Amino acid sequence: MYLLLPILRDQILPIFLAAGIGAAFERIFHPDIKSLSRVSFYILSPCLVFSSITNNNLPAIEFWRIAAFALATVLLSGILAWTVGSILKLRPSMTSALMITCMFVNGGYYGISLILFAFGTSAMSRAIVYYLVSIVSMYSLGVFIASNGLTEPKEAFTRVAKVPALYALLFAGLLRWQEWHTPAWLYRSVNLLGEAAIPVMLLILGMQLAKVKLILRWQWISLVILLRMLIMPVIAFGLASLFQLTGDARRAAITEASMPTAVIVTVLALEYDLEPTLITEAVVVTTLISPLTLTPIIAILQMI
Repeated sequence: MYLLLPILRDQILPIFLAAGIGAAFERIFHPDIKSLSRVSFYILSPCLVFSSITNNNLPAIEFWRIAAFALATVLLSGILAWTVGSILKLRPSMTSALMITCMFVNGGYYGISLILFAFGTSAMSRAIVYYLVSIVSMYSLGVFIASNGLTEPKEAFTRVAKVPALYALLFAGLLRWQEWHTPAWLYRSVNLLGEAAIPVMLLILGMQLAKVKLILRWQWISLVILLRMLIMPVIAFGLASLFQLTGDARRAAITEASMPTAVIVTVLALEYDLEPTLITEAVVVTTLISPLTLTPIIAILQMI
């Protein structure tokens, strides 16, 4: 317990305080969250990706191992949720809802911030790889599941192609591969904007959660907590060993795989009318209880 309290106080509490300020701001001023989210998505996040990749020595083999780990956790969590839904004979829409709440985590707004505080910038650059794989999976496989298989491959590809952070990753990778140096004036500008990404992400997280109206269905919530917050972290430890992840890559990957359900999953639920109330409940509750599950995970990762 003595070891857990400093982690909760120094690494998780600051995130919830920043998100709480965003929630309070939303309640008082009712800002345009969509515009702020676009600034984060199209400007700040790509700058964070570019500056993190160019500023850290991330070997290609480690990049691909993290990417494979991320894809494996997404697929395994989906298979697990589908299996449980089939065994419990849930209605098809509820099984699909369970799948996307378990598959897609809040690896950006919450995960990257937490990993920066807990493990530093080197681990954060590795967390970004997981986050990008998760985003691509969500805009392709996630859309396919949410639409009950009605989405055309062309539409999924178009959605993925609109993720600007991917282009930042490709450009940064090209510079690293060719051993080209970014001009100081360009790097400083990009780095300055990238440093704004995490605080803005946390404010947006709080604003989004503040707009949620919660009606708890405990059987549903218990099932999501069991799969997303308890079973998947255990599986993540095994997968990290399977993919030979060590050091900061291991810490970042396991932490990302243990995060609560992504807030953006509610957008898919509303867009395709896929149990939006149930999915919103899952997002809020898994986020609120996450300090209880993430604190011991971080403590273990800091010791090994």
